[in-house]
Amino acid sequence: MEILTWQARMEKGITLVQLADRTGLSKSTLNNIENAKTSPTLMELEVIAKALGVKITDLFESEYK
Repeated sequence: MEILTWQARMEKGITLVQLADRTGLSKSTLNNIENAKTSPTLMELEVIAKALGVKITDLFESEYK
């Protein structure tokens, strides 16, 4: 499964710092998610989706989507 937070963030014109401020997640956590160094929890995906104004399913690519 590929996480698409970077793509969604770029489409919205939001910086990593702005997303961190909107979500309460650290920049390093968000960076690790975007670079596939860690997998986000469902709660983190929900917070990110809300901050970006997208559906959770918009944030990942999966054949089971």
